[in-house]
Amino acid sequence: MQITHIRTIPLFGETPDTGWSQGTDPSENMNTLVEVETDEGLVGLGSCFTSQALVEGALDLLRPHLIGESALEPERVSEKLHQMTFWQGRGGAVTHAISGIDIALWDLLGKACGQPVGRLLGGAYRENIKPYGSLLFQRSEEDLRENLLKAVERGFRAFKLGWGPFGRIDRKTDERLVRLARETVGPNIEIMVDAGGSEQFWPHGYKWALETAHMLADHDVVWFEEALPPDDIESYTRLRAHAPLLIASGEVFTRRQSFIPWIERGALDIVQPDTTKVGGISEVRRILWSACDHNILLVTHGWNTAVGLAADLHLAAANPTARWVEYITHSPYVETILTEPFKLDEEGMLTIPTAPGLGIDLDREAVKRFSGGV
Repeated sequence: MQITHIRTIPLFGETPDTGWSQGTDPSENMNTLVEVETDEGLVGLGSCFTSQALVEGALDLLRPHLIGESALEPERVSEKLHQMTFWQGRGGAVTHAISGIDIALWDLLGKACGQPVGRLLGGAYRENIKPYGSLLFQRSEEDLRENLLKAVERGFRAFKLGWGPFGRIDRKTDERLVRLARETVGPNIEIMVDAGGSEQFWPHGYKWALETAHMLADHDVVWFEEALPPDDIESYTRLRAHAPLLIASGEVFTRRQSFIPWIERGALDIVQPDTTKVGGISEVRRILWSACDHNILLVTHGWNTAVGLAADLHLAAANPTARWVEYITHSPYVETILTEPFKLDEEGMLTIPTAPGLGIDLDREAVKRFSGGV
């Protein structure tokens, strides 16, 4: 079975607010779907966390090394793409594009074999997983409370709150927001906090992060994410050693090689590769086993589409220590583009698909609403 064609589908019109200081225009294209077609009629679905323009630019480099290749060997083909774009790739949009292609190739392999991707990754350790709803901190206490209560009503039993005013006004504001969140959801729902230290010109260093970590622990927060600029491995290593809660980061890194020093030096309790950016399922699988060998948790970052979430669910199935999966709430790109949307069960869990491949099908009419008719 050979690859014959690659198609991209931009998503825009309902792009969720990222919390970045410049804001996010709903019409901005931040997620792009990828379809890999074969000479036997099978089509694989993938997703990239970058714009269609950048994916198409990367495909100008990648197509000569991809068309005519086997559609049933995702790890070998994806590694070939990494190797053949050594000088113009090694991260950025090229790796983001390879991510979507790799996910689509795993989807194809599963469909051809009649097996779910999670089983092909080594076997399923679980049938379901707890999603944490990703929400932004709001300046208005009433808006924050209302968003949390709505998400609780939808069945979420864990939340990650981040960005917004947190870390950007003063310590009193930070604690007020966290206290309000805990009082709103009660003691039995998990809360994680993401400072958003990868934002432009992040002003805080190790001492701020350590003091904030103690405050968060006082409110029973599970983990502290991106407390520092994403390349400050020295401060992260110290923070992990002295913080009273789990320390998480890694969403901005691409390629497995970027994670090696962070894992080997014990800079993090939780590594957070983004499957739609880091190089796809093949790269996350390699990062996962390196993390497991060093007793570090892996929780995929997913500011995502339904296709990206499906990939993360299959990785969670094959992860022996998986505990959570990220789920943006609310995002039409997650919740409205599948013929059978994901649903939380009564325990606040997501069932991992068991149909062949990623186990999902696009609702083509829904996709057209967010793709300019593509």
